[in-house]
Amino acid sequence: MPEALPSDLLLTRRDARGVLTLTLNQPERFNVLSEAMLIALQAALDAAAADEGLRVLVLAATGRAFCAGHDLKAMAEPGLAQADHQALFDRCSRFMMSLQRLPVPVLARVQGMATAAGCQLVAQCDLAVASSEASFATSGIRYGLFCATPSVPLARNVPAKKALEMLFTGDFIDAQEALAQGLLNRVVAPAELDAAVETLVQSLLHKPRAALAMGKALFYRQREAGVEAAYQLAAQTMALNMMDPAAQEGAQAFAEKRAPRWVPSGE
Repeated sequence: MPEALPSDLLLTRRDARGVLTLTLNQPERFNVLSEAMLIALQAALDAAAADEGLRVLVLAATGRAFCAGHDLKAMAEPGLAQADHQALFDRCSRFMMSLQRLPVPVLARVQGMATAAGCQLVAQCDLAVASSEASFATSGIRYGLFCATPSVPLARNVPAKKALEMLFTGDFIDAQEALAQGLLNRVVAPAELDAAVETLVQSLLHKPRAALAMGKALFYRQREAGVEAAYQLAAQTMALNMMDPAAQEGAQAFAEKRAPRWVPSGE
């Protein structure tokens, strides 16, 4: 049976701009991706996917840790079968893919440690802004468990040899190294984290939702394709994008040497 879902396990806030913030709120447990947390996150994402006014999703956390990955203590309980572990990892993989399929940018606000599946969560987000105090590791190998599922987005964010070093050793890297390796977009002082996130959110809000949705879908599809297929997908997306009213207005504004007059989403 799934764990009972505490009402404050995941904090949800959506503002009038269409910015949804999901905040992991189990600081005493380092915001582990327990079964209950994954159920809460999946429900929130399913609702977000149906929200036509949604513009940006921010993933945040309370406490010293962003996310410490799966709950190893629960996973080590006697009597669990391989099928039980498979169900947990399948649930987590579904959640990670839901982030990728969401038709708006997903931004991680990383205030602290992100390990194992927590590091996976950062890598899975489209964008990530971190405090200079944040740190990152795929530390499962220290406990005899290779971080196989975290390796999927990690290998798509950082160079192969760096990804393998993290996976083989479980050693931490600091925020500046994570930035240099491509896991993060920006690193700022802790007191500046919210402002840095807001700056990026504001930039995204000034772009047409439809163009971002098409672009995000194309980005992930073409990344997994060969070059020729990627160009075919990209050409189809560009042609479809050009038929969107926002693109028509943007092209007209360029021709007339003026700023585009976007129609806000939902109007």
